[in-house]
Amino acid sequence: MGELSSKTPDKILDVMGRVCPYPLVLTKKELEKMSSGQLLKVLTDAPASAEDSLPKYAAKQGHKFESVKNDAQGSWEIYIQKV
Repeated sequence: MGELSSKTPDKILDVMGRVCPYPLVLTKKELEKMSSGQLLKVLTDAPASAEDSLPKYAAKQGHKFESVKNDAQGSWEIYIQKV
């Protein structure tokens, strides 16, 4: 387990079954409501979101980011800690 995935998230956002751009849009909206230092866990099965748009967005905003892939289910747990 990584640094972020070993922590209990403050909020969990389930965007399973949603395709781009919805996971990114919903993640942005959720993060806007959160305070600095809080941890958001995003559940997604959209490869483009998990491997491209969400990591790029987090890096651009300066948020801490960690991705955990679940190969058996073809899904990801994305952890974003707001700055």
